[in-house]
Amino acid sequence: MRYLKLWKIGLAIACLLVLTACSSADADSKSSNKNAINLAYVEWDTEVASTHVIGQVLEDLGYEVTLTPLDNGIMWEALANGEVDGMVSAWLPQTHAPQVEKYKTKIDNLGENLTGAKIGLVVPSYMDVDSIEDLTNQANQTITGIEPGANMMATTENAYKEYKNLEGWNVLTSSAGAMTAALSQAITNNEEIIITGWSPHWIFNAYDLKYLDDPKGLYGTEEYIGTFARNGLKEDSPEAYNVLDRFHWTPEDIESVMFDIMEGMSATEAAKKWIDNNQDKVADWTQDAKA
Repeated sequence: MRYLKLWKIGLAIACLLVLTACSSADADSKSSNKNAINLAYVEWDTEVASTHVIGQVLEDLGYEVTLTPLDNGIMWEALANGEVDGMVSAWLPQTHAPQVEKYKTKIDNLGENLTGAKIGLVVPSYMDVDSIEDLTNQANQTITGIEPGANMMATTENAYKEYKNLEGWNVLTSSAGAMTAALSQAITNNEEIIITGWSPHWIFNAYDLKYLDDPKGLYGTEEYIGTFARNGLKEDSPEAYNVLDRFHWTPEDIESVMFDIMEGMSATEAAKKWIDNNQDKVADWTQDAKA
């Protein structure tokens, strides 16, 4: 009986040591990851450029940065659930207004990072049409769009309710990359094409394009791109939070990064090139910040 009691005591001590070791391991893991930052983005050319730039800035400061491409709806949900730390991809005040309204108590709005943005239907300038109201049978009554989860696509797919001349038109969902490829091919062949477009975007530097007038205002007027963080990031990682909060640049800045990517640079290489050439702006974002 005495040996049994000693054995039980020994077993209890062993279990306590295991639990203590596990707790210590967990603490070490959390400690080693305290500088980890996960940024979400949608794989639109603008967001690829901006996310890689701000991600590289944080990495240069010593953060362990993960960039996570997600569908638009999933990106907002992941941010609200705290599964990612932040994003610089919100188009406001109209395009992503439904997501902001849905999750506003679960996300932290850091304000705009770029002004002068715009969305709408875009055509090559050689097409003899200037307004959505003037569309009849151009481009085989097809609008070439992007990912089905994009708010701009929902607006376009419902446009026939406001523009009766669009009834019966087809909205082709694809991806941002497929849309720009279709645009390039159409322009090469001098063919008609109507796309769901946005600026800033490198396509406006590469091609002669125009927005179709939108008399009913479905696509809104000028927009801005905003930055959001998960609730609690300011307390968990105040330096990274401040970098995101200070992040601000111009359409010319983002278009230069997008153009380099379009020309064949990787997104990381293009981001590093822009950072090297714009140390004054980066210094303003990173005041007193380090991992």
